[in-house]
Amino acid sequence: MYSNMRFDNIIKGKNILTPGGLREGIILIKAGRIIDILPFVDNVDEGTLIDAGENLVMPGLIDPHVHINEPGRAHWEGFETATKAAAAGGVTTLIEMPLNASPCTTSAKNLQLKIDAAQNQLHVNCGFWGGVIPGNESQLEELLNYGAFGLKAFLTHSGIDDFPKCGLKELLHAMDVLKKHDKPLLAHCELDDVLPSSLQKNDPSIYNSYLQSRPDEWELKAIQMLIDLCRDKKTRTHIVHLSTAKALKMIRDARNENIPLTTESAQHYLYFAAEEIQNGQTEFKCAPPIRSAENRELLWDGLKKGIIDFIACDHSPAPPEMKETESGDFTKAWGGIAGLQFALPVTWTAAKQRGYQLRHVLRWLCEHPADFLSLPHKGRIQKGADADIIIWNPEEKFVVNKNMIQHKHKLTPYLNRELYGVVKQTFVNGIKVFEEGRFTSLNQGKILRA
Repeated sequence: MYSNMRFDNIIKGKNILTPGGLREGIILIKAGRIIDILPFVDNVDEGTLIDAGENLVMPGLIDPHVHINEPGRAHWEGFETATKAAAAGGVTTLIEMPLNASPCTTSAKNLQLKIDAAQNQLHVNCGFWGGVIPGNESQLEELLNYGAFGLKAFLTHSGIDDFPKCGLKELLHAMDVLKKHDKPLLAHCELDDVLPSSLQKNDPSIYNSYLQSRPDEWELKAIQMLIDLCRDKKTRTHIVHLSTAKALKMIRDARNENIPLTTESAQHYLYFAAEEIQNGQTEFKCAPPIRSAENRELLWDGLKKGIIDFIACDHSPAPPEMKETESGDFTKAWGGIAGLQFALPVTWTAAKQRGYQLRHVLRWLCEHPADFLSLPHKGRIQKGADADIIIWNPEEKFVVNKNMIQHKHKLTPYLNRELYGVVKQTFVNGIKVFEEGRFTSLNQGKILRA
């Protein structure tokens, strides 16, 4: 059938992970799309043949929660370094948060500034969230019309003063606008009007003091408020970076009511535990905080049961001086973890230890994020899908070192960790952009609009 057609690439593999499971065959790629997946044949020989051998062929990862910080704070990260890190780690599509760029993405004008900044710097596909803050009510409709995938709100201080937290008034208005467009409200769920029952007044380098300063109750109260609003408004509502397993029951019960509620957690909550964080290790600081080992295992159970829909890295880098690496002061350090490049091996390493299979990783990092973002042509290797594909070895181990890190700054809690899963090749829109530690074709990413 295809004997006379020339293809841009043909990927041959013994282990192609499709929606129907593992299979062997050849993937025919032309003009950025998967034309077909066929059994091994000898008469399709046009184009560039890539033999994946025993390596796993899988859709590129989709990460809906990444902070790139450009324009305005590119010294924190930037499109060039962030999307290189993504490609090196097998992430082929990401959706960028409305902060911590300056200006924040709280108007269509500011979204255009961000798109302008991204030009000629995108090595993977990139879309954008808009932001909800007090005073930008008139901008929300235009943001969505301009292609924002939804709107993000903070219920506590965001860490930067130019993205202030929302109250009930702003949330209700945003939900009305979003419902009309069938787009989600994303919320950072911490309400800090609940005082911790006991807060240690100790050395600011003590991690447990920081942990107690942002208790589970902050998350629980915020999540309950979001559930109540979602139930009332019937607007798609999404809880970002869930850290407390104590919320799983209320989320499960709410979803049993068939309200449009979804939830993500992050790799660092599923890999690390508070007990292993030493005092002064501010590279682990994030908000909400990394909690106990017992809590971590319950989050894994929430993933298994489908209460948590997918995993997103919440890559939120900052210069080392902002992380207070010298002082080790958790009260002053920037709250954010750099981990975009290692989202796949971190997830797989932790999942493998707990007996999960590659199909679970496919669900959590590809299929469910694609469904959440309404990107039907991404997240799956199937006929007609976008040819965003990675080839990787799930059984090969490596140790994270500074030389391999593509992020602008090399500070990450994953440094020196031994992980399973080495990315061999990354294809973005059918073009090979990364192979064996080097970039083979840059600027192949596209701007995505909802």
